[in-house]
Amino acid sequence: MADLEKRANDAKDKVVGEAKEAYGKAADDKSKELEGKAQSFGADVKEKARDLGDDIKEGFEHVKEKFTKEDK
Repeated sequence: MADLEKRANDAKDKVVGEAKEAYGKAADDKSKELEGKAQSFGADVKEKARDLGDDIKEGFEHVKEKFTKEDK
């Protein structure tokens, strides 16, 4: 459940970051535009890291099942 909450927060950060970036572009505010890009990029990095962690867990479970079957 905590992972779902973290993923939801990451999605929120991405949307907020994109909004800040768009506002910065519209208002010709480079600082706000860069802040938004950074926030959006950070959310993307977190999402990819969580996906990688999930892939590793799934791979470990697959290997664990294979060794468990061989032991019987």
